Amino acid sequence: MGRSGAADRGALRLANRLVGNPEDVAGLEMPLGGVELDFHRTITCALAGADCPVRVDERPVAGRTPFTVPAGARLRLGTPTRGLRVYLAVRGGLDVPAVLGSRATDTLAGLGPERLTVGRLLPVGTAATGWPAAEHAPRREPAGPLVLHVVPGPRDDWFTAAALRTLYGEPYTVTGDSDRVGMRLDGPALERARSGELPSEGMVGGALQVPPSGRPILFLADHPVTGGYPVVAVVRRADLDAAAQARPGDTLRFRPL
Repeated sequence: MGRSGAADRGALRLANRLVGNPEDVAGLEMPLGGVELDFHRTITCALAGADCPVRVDERPVAGRTPFTVPAGARLRLGTPTRGLRVYLAVRGGLDVPAVLGSRATDTLAGLGPERLTVGRLLPVGTAATGWPAAEHAPRREPAGPLVLHVVPGPRDDWFTAAALRTLYGEPYTVTGDSDRVGMRLDGPALERARSGELPSEGMVGGALQVPPSGRPILFLADHPVTGGYPVVAVVRRADLDAAAQARPGDTLRFRPL
């Protein structure tokens, strides 16, 4: 069974801290924004992750800062100007039913709460604790293309030395054929040194699996637990949040640790 959870775990933890929640309570992950939410009672909220224009009725609100949505108001999220996934935390957390101890929606395994649909009513819980000392979290502006640090292997010996030089020296582009399961990349193909296929092996988040096309797939939050294509390297956990915010057309590079 996969771990699932937020693709950008740091963003959800931050949004929860800003409204005084424990870091691991349920919130909303919204790729590319475009969501409207009606509030049936007054609730304190915070947004983190991708930057996008947000309004409460006609009043603009800032990201990474707590704000209050009055009863009867509507929260509108536009399209992110940078990044991919926006996270909303509400004080008290979302009290959707837990499945096997988790409130995450695993899109590959089909476990957890259903995805949001029009008209869905989301209950708010009582998980809030004390308020944080800070009321705003500054954002570190990224400089240049995204760089993901990787641990080579466990199957890097299945590829030629030239393929490894390519992986660590050439840029790759995020394609539109990407989701919470994995990010497909376009760029130079990685040449194998060995033919044939592997028996299925365990997979982890951050694995760079290389199918017969030679172009790697980066596994994200809802990745499969096993796979038969060789994994040339694994992105370190500290870089996976940034990877989850890469949108189609973005360029990234890999660097070995």
